[in-house]
Amino acid sequence: MEDVTITVNIADRPYRLKIKGEEEEVIRKAVGEIEMKLKSYSEQFSFKDKQDMLAMALLHFSATAVTLENNQHNRESSVLYKLKELDQLLSEHLV
Repeated sequence: MEDVTITVNIADRPYRLKIKGEEEEVIRKAVGEIEMKLKSYSEQFSFKDKQDMLAMALLHFSATAVTLENNQHNRESSVLYKLKELDQLLSEHLV
């Protein structure tokens, strides 16, 4: 797919992006998630400016990404362990 130029708004600021066409849906969904998180923080907490809300949203999404990466690594390790066990069992019965 070819590159497209889109404009997204985050914290009332427009950002013009040049992205691959197939990425547009993901980018727009990510912007929607950011905006929902900012709205949630603005309703729950008192912030002096939007920079503070953006920092907290960044922390939230980064912590979520790290947790997902750790979970993925743990699952991959578990699957690898199970495959090694299976390989060992098969080796024992085929010899």
